Amino acid sequence: MEAKVTNLKAEDAGTIELADTIFGLQPRPDILHRMVIYQLAKRQAGTHKSKTYGEVKGSTAKIYKQKGTGRARHGAKRAPQFRGGGKAFGPVVRSHASDLPKKVRKLALRTALSVKQAEGKLVVLDDAKLAEGRTKVLSQMLGKLGWQSVLLIDGPALDTNMVRAAANLPQIDVLPQQGANVYDILRRDTLVLTRAAVEHLEARLK
Repeated sequence: MEAKVTNLKAEDAGTIELADTIFGLQPRPDILHRMVIYQLAKRQAGTHKSKTYGEVKGSTAKIYKQKGTGRARHGAKRAPQFRGGGKAFGPVVRSHASDLPKKVRKLALRTALSVKQAEGKLVVLDDAKLAEGRTKVLSQMLGKLGWQSVLLIDGPALDTNMVRAAANLPQIDVLPQQGANVYDILRRDTLVLTRAAVEHLEARLK
């Protein structure tokens, strides 16, 4: 399929051919859902921890005799039902990551790109380079283009001025092509790919 190419000055910069196998797939909400769950689970730290019965500080002596007191039978004060006691079935340090086949992950990324293209929210940019790294300059350009919530994906190397200018804009994300992922594509309204990004993504996902 053919797509128009623009530049940061909102001027026409020709056209580009997009591969149907990457930008023309049918929507698969189930695949996108699995991929987002996979990404969010993988980024969890899993460092939560509470002390168990055997880890809290305290005596193991029986607090009072078993019979004759009229009270419930108890052992040490480190039991979970006492204040300061160990936590029963508390959280432990672990990994939240789950497995997802590489083929499914690739399909999810192709599907996310296809969804943006089908919705008319995929824009191809000639290049993503600025003469100066000023937020005000970039903000004016984005306003002229009508972009508010944007994920910009460039080639393997990002322009330093572009990264610096976009750092203070909360709704603008800039990533190299190797960092392209489903979650970031879906969380922004507009997906902007440079010519270099399209070439590298097609080579990566074919």
